[in-house]
Amino acid sequence: MNKKIRTDAVRHLFEAILTLETEEECFSFFEDLCTVNELLSISQRFEVATMLRNRDTYLKIAEKTGASTATISRVNRSLNYGDDGYELVFARMKSMQETLEKDQEEDQ
Repeated sequence: MNKKIRTDAVRHLFEAILTLETEEECFSFFEDLCTVNELLSISQRFEVATMLRNRDTYLKIAEKTGASTATISRVNRSLNYGDDGYELVFARMKSMQETLEKDQEEDQ
């Protein structure tokens, strides 16, 4: 992680985020914390990362998300040379989905 962002204020923010337990709590907190444009920009970058990971083309990504090629390139650079934060989240989301599907199969 970039040492410039490892500040007490950022740590405090992350501690707050880690207390959130539900999607509704996330909506409430982030709506209070961010402007609409900030939250839409963050979610756009995550959607771009998801599509890049699925090997979608820049053109398809730009058309679906409205992201500029500069944003897509920046996200791609993070995926390839970043601190593996996206990969950590993608792996955990996949694991959660597999667990949910397994639980649903067992309930049938």
